[in-house]
Amino acid sequence: MHITSNAVLQAGVALGLLQADTATIHSADSLAALIAQRFKAGHKVMICGNGGSSCDANHFAEELTGRFRADRPPLPAIACTDVGHITCTANDFGFDHVFERWVQALGKPGDVLIVLSTSGNSNNIVLAARAGKSIGMHVAALLGKDGGAARVEVAAAGNAGTIIIVPGETSDRVQELHMLLLHAMVEAIEASMF
Repeated sequence: MHITSNAVLQAGVALGLLQADTATIHSADSLAALIAQRFKAGHKVMICGNGGSSCDANHFAEELTGRFRADRPPLPAIACTDVGHITCTANDFGFDHVFERWVQALGKPGDVLIVLSTSGNSNNIVLAARAGKSIGMHVAALLGKDGGAARVEVAAAGNAGTIIIVPGETSDRVQELHMLLLHAMVEAIEASMF
């Protein structure tokens, strides 16, 4: 079997598992509805992740502030991908605090924080989720594997938290499903609002 066909087969298996997981699909639908409701009330969404998940955070934000499929008013979304903030904070306070301080600076009660992590064990993601909870944000975690420490942190938020864990043996498969859900959520948000 060629590498490419094996990768496509693995992606198909992961997608099939996600499609069969009605609870996870329902959680993503509910999160999209909540984000639309918060947008209508004048709140914003903030998104953070490391590496490829940082790119996914940026992509999700630009789909909201720019456009997805059709022209509509821009929606307030911020991705923590600014290299100046990340390097300043990492240099002065340590890399664990790059997202936490961003959330503390810009997060408001009623806003939504989405954290992306394939393992759920990145300490900067856990600290961001904790900061969001303490501010009164709704904290949503898109995770892989068993959800790690981020799952535990967000679960402690009760109704003020959403946990979405997708299948996938490797980070790339998890990130592919995260991006699929993020795209689906943008579509659902637009359908709800416009």
